[in-house]
Amino acid sequence: MDDLADGVRAGHRSSIARAITLVESRRADHREQAQQLLAGLLPATGGADVQRIGVSGVPGVGKSTFIDQFGVNLISEGHRVAVLAVDPSSGRTGGSILGDKTRMGRLSASDDAFVRPSPSAGTLGGVAQATRETMLVMEAAGYDVVLVETVGVGQSEYVVADMVDTFLFLTLARTGDQLQGMKRGILELTDVIAVNKADEEHEDVSERSARELSGALRLLRGTDDDWQTPVVTCSALHDVNLDRVWKHITRHRDWLETHGGLERKRREQAVQWTRAMVRDRLLARLETPDVRGVVKRAEDAVRAGEQTPDQAADAVLDALDDGGGAPS
Repeated sequence: MDDLADGVRAGHRSSIARAITLVESRRADHREQAQQLLAGLLPATGGADVQRIGVSGVPGVGKSTFIDQFGVNLISEGHRVAVLAVDPSSGRTGGSILGDKTRMGRLSASDDAFVRPSPSAGTLGGVAQATRETMLVMEAAGYDVVLVETVGVGQSEYVVADMVDTFLFLTLARTGDQLQGMKRGILELTDVIAVNKADEEHEDVSERSARELSGALRLLRGTDDDWQTPVVTCSALHDVNLDRVWKHITRHRDWLETHGGLERKRREQAVQWTRAMVRDRLLARLETPDVRGVVKRAEDAVRAGEQTPDQAADAVLDALDDGGGAPS
């Protein structure tokens, strides 16, 4: 693990790929090695120059095209860009296409970029189970802009907001009026909104949609001291106004630093990460042989109408309290 950590810090692409594969593994022995690796990398992560950006939006909004052009632009300004692209997994087979990298051809070919597609594997919130760990690997490898592209399932993509500094939401014109924008879902978590595909023939419609979203956001805003989410139109395909999107992202980052919120936000995110790990490990204990039988009997009793779901849940939790599923 020490040699692998040295390879990651040196920016060796093969070491970075091996490290990500390790942290994504669910094998118990790999998890132990991954934690050892991350402990060694931790001092090289979370620097003041690192920007963590979540990119979300409805399917078809052009997230991959946006990230490809956006990343190329950032590299031309001297940044090193890492992209963690999360693909949805099939509910039947569990497989994923992992095709995002093929849609980022220019970015993938750059020596200053690293694009890693990962399956969601049933993880809620539009991210993969090991996205947080993978972000640390990329930061330790010297990438100062980390873009997390979520699955793109709509207003449930809240998890990414708890792991990035700035949450960018991509939307399209003609996909909803003010009432749609006023829903207290994903929009109140976003820091920057971009109306994509604002090409010449759709420019007027896109500008009108941006104004409607801005009007809707005014009803959700807090005090004047709070961050006021900007709405900007852009076209990733034609590289129009992507510099304005980056300007608003950096402005949000400056606002966080000025108000003392960046370090506080990252520390709170680490606490949320801890809670998520606890939940994941509790769920993993349900799959151990000692508890699996209790779970099956409880589920069968519910199906047969012999127990209520509440009683069945108590039976499973009692099995955990008695030491069932505890790591050996």
